[in-house]
Amino acid sequence: MSGEQTKLEGPDFTQGIALHDLADGVPLLGQANGEAVIMVRRGDDVLAIGATCTHYSGPLAEGLVVGETVRCPWHHACFSLRTGEAVRAPALNPVPCWNVVRRDGKAFVTGKKERDPLAPASAPAHRRATPPASIGIIGAGAAGSAAAEMLRREGYDGPITMFDPDPAAPYDRPNLSKDFLAGNAPEEWIPLRPEGFYAEHRIEIVRRRVARLDARAKRVTLDDGTTRDFDRILLATGADPVRLNLPGSDRPFVHYLRTLADSRAIIAATGEATRAVVMGASFIGLEVAASLRARGLEVHVVAPEAVPFERVMGREVGEFIRRLHEEKGVVFHLEDSATAIGEHTATLKSGGTIAAELVVIGVGVRPTTALAEDAGLSMDRGVVVNEYLETSAPGVFAAGDIARWPDPHTGERIRVEHWVVAQRQGQTAARNLLGAGEPFRTVPFFWSAHYDVVINYVGHAERWDQIDVSGRIADRDCAIAYRSAGKTLALASIFRDHESLEAEAEMERNDWAALRELVPAR
Repeated sequence: MSGEQTKLEGPDFTQGIALHDLADGVPLLGQANGEAVIMVRRGDDVLAIGATCTHYSGPLAEGLVVGETVRCPWHHACFSLRTGEAVRAPALNPVPCWNVVRRDGKAFVTGKKERDPLAPASAPAHRRATPPASIGIIGAGAAGSAAAEMLRREGYDGPITMFDPDPAAPYDRPNLSKDFLAGNAPEEWIPLRPEGFYAEHRIEIVRRRVARLDARAKRVTLDDGTTRDFDRILLATGADPVRLNLPGSDRPFVHYLRTLADSRAIIAATGEATRAVVMGASFIGLEVAASLRARGLEVHVVAPEAVPFERVMGREVGEFIRRLHEEKGVVFHLEDSATAIGEHTATLKSGGTIAAELVVIGVGVRPTTALAEDAGLSMDRGVVVNEYLETSAPGVFAAGDIARWPDPHTGERIRVEHWVVAQRQGQTAARNLLGAGEPFRTVPFFWSAHYDVVINYVGHAERWDQIDVSGRIADRDCAIAYRSAGKTLALASIFRDHESLEAEAEMERNDWAALRELVPAR
C-alpha cells in the first residue's frame, strides 16, 4: 500500500550540507533531485536513504536510528541506512539508497541506487548450510508470504510453493477493518504485490486447501487428493473467526471479517443498510464499528465485558476508547450478549432488541491448528516451537498466529495474534529453513486505529500488577507502561511514536532501567 509522499522540505543535499550540522544518529530531512531524503551521520560515515517508509508512507525523519538502521515511527518498519533494504516488516520494499561523497567539510548526495525488493542479501543464510531442495509453505497470509519473499532475498534458488485456498492472498489484512472498510483506501492498495510478482520470482501459489500433513515424510495432501513432497515445510495457517451458534446467525446480512471477500461483502451490504450491530468489542469489532460510522451507519456494539479492552490495556484505556466511540455516535450495550438474530433485529440477553440491517460478528479468533494436531506436532494452545520457530518435527517450522514460542523478554511461552509479529516470524523462519540458526527475539508490536486515534503497543503483557502513565490518556498524548514486579512488559502509546520506538529498542536490549525512566512509576 502507498499513500501521500513526504513533502519536500529541508536542505538540498546535492548542494552539500556541513558535517557539523549532522548530529550523530539523528536523521536530517532534506531533498535530492526532487525526492525526499534523510541523511544520517554514524561516526565517520554519512549515509542517505529515501525519507518515506514503503509500508504506509511514514516519515522516517521522525524515526529512531538504531545502529545502522532507522525505524519508522508509525508501524516500526526498519531500513538499512547503508543499503535502503527493508530489514524488518511490515515494510517489504526497500527505500532508495543514495551515494554520499565528502569534500571541503561537507557531505553531498550524488546519485541514487535502485534495487529489486527481493534482491539477495549481502550474506545469505543458505550459504552457511546445504540449502533444501524444496520448501512448502502452508498459508499465504502475513507469515507465509513474508517467508516466501525472505527466502528469495536470502538467495535461495530452489522451488517455493505456497498453499492457500483464498484466491486473493497475500494481501494487507489489517486494512480490511480499517481504511478499506471505512472507504478511505481503494482496493488497489490491498494486494501486497502486483499481478505477476510471485510468478516472476518463481514462487508458486497453489489455490487449494491442505487436508493432511505427514510431518515425518514432509508430505502434504491436498483437498483434491493429490500430494506434494518437500525437504522442509513452514506451517503458517493463521487463525479463523470464532463463530457464534445463535438462532439466525446464518442469515445473509450476518457477516464475519477475516478475508478480503468478507470485507467486500460488508462494504456491499452498507449500500442498503442504515443500522448495524457489531457483536464483540474486540480490536476487530471496534475497528469495524469505526469504519461503519465513517460510512454513515448507525452502529450498536454488543459485548459481555463492562469496559472494552480492560483485560488487554486496563480500565483507563478501555474507558477512553469507549468514550471515543461514543463521541462518534456508537451506542454500547455492555455486559450483555445476543441470544438470537431475527429478521433485521438482534435480541439481547437483557431482554431488549436492536434494529439492524447488518450484523458483523467480531468476538475473536482461534488459531487454525487442526492440521498440526492431526500431524502429531506438540501443542499447547497453539503449535509449540523452539527459539528457532521449529516444531517438534525436525524440518517443520511454524510461524504467525498458530506459533507459541519462548519469549526472551517475558521468560514465558507466548502466542500473539498480530500481523507484524506474523510477518517478522515468517522472515526469521525463512532464514532458519535455510539453516541460519537465528533465534526469534523480536519484541511484539501491533497498532489499532479508531477514527483519528492510533494506539501503538509494543511488548507483551498478559497480566500486570501496575500501570503507569506518562501524559494524559484523555488528552490523546500519553504512554502507558504495563509492569509486573517492577519489570516493564509492554508499553502502549497514543501520539507518542518516538517513545514507542524507544521502548522497543530498550526491550531488545533488556534495559529495564531505561524503560522505567521512559515512563516513571506513579
